[in-house]
Amino acid sequence: MKNLKYWIMLILASFFWAGNYTLGKAVVTQVTPLQLTFVRWLFASILMLIIATIIEKPNWKQVFKSWPILLFLGFNGLIGYNMALYTALKYTTPVNASLVSALNPALMVAVSAVVLHERLSKLQKLGIVFSLSGVMVILTQGNLARLVSLDFNRGDLLMLIAIAVWTVYSIVGKRLKTIKPITASAAAAVLSTLVMLPVVVYQTKAPIALNTSGILSVVYIVLFPSVGSLMFWNLSVRQIGAATAGVTLNLIPVFTSLFSILMGESITLPQIIGGLMVFAGVYTTSGLLENQIAKRKKKRGEAV
Repeated sequence: MKNLKYWIMLILASFFWAGNYTLGKAVVTQVTPLQLTFVRWLFASILMLIIATIIEKPNWKQVFKSWPILLFLGFNGLIGYNMALYTALKYTTPVNASLVSALNPALMVAVSAVVLHERLSKLQKLGIVFSLSGVMVILTQGNLARLVSLDFNRGDLLMLIAIAVWTVYSIVGKRLKTIKPITASAAAAVLSTLVMLPVVVYQTKAPIALNTSGILSVVYIVLFPSVGSLMFWNLSVRQIGAATAGVTLNLIPVFTSLFSILMGESITLPQIIGGLMVFAGVYTTSGLLENQIAKRKKKRGEAV
């Protein structure tokens, strides 16, 4: 299979990110979303700097000449996305948050069509509408009357902001071809940490205190969703494109649901129905359905 190693990287990235939803919700009961985001990228940036130096051997002076775009990527994908995500987890469940995030691939395709002027087929447009409908089911918990009263969970709405930010990060990051992916991630993480430092110092009146499970959760978040997922994602996106890679983000709710079930949480019917609608919509939007239809038509033509 072509690009097999990149698909494996993307699956692992989604698996690690799923753990971020579950463990992140537990950690934000002990620290603020900003503190968690800061600690996460402080330690992750150190690790990524070491990995980038060993593997990619960059000229750091040349790299940081591109600081404006790196700062933009860090502010969006590292600070903005994670702040929105961790704040959302204070108000909604990890499963709900991950299900709303499943809209991301369809959003990437839609934004790529507007920004990069890529044409969408009728099936792809239908897939986007279907995905949005599934998100509405999740947001309203199956009670569509909430649309009239605009009565939504603020955590679910924050997740919509989070996926919009991540879409911008992925599309802009794809255009950054002058810097190698691990190096770009490391530099963006360093700049993000520096930006957050004065705000965290001002906000934190006492030392950040975590219990043992909180410390272990942060260690996981630093090593896997931060370093592992980010490097795997950036490496793969450059090879196969953001819109195509985005399809694998559908695995995040699947893995998150499994983690939640293992931790004793229940899954509701609206979550299942809405999730399936989102998956079906993204499957259609990605072009996979059209490819299958085209292959079947070709086989029938050959048979005739």
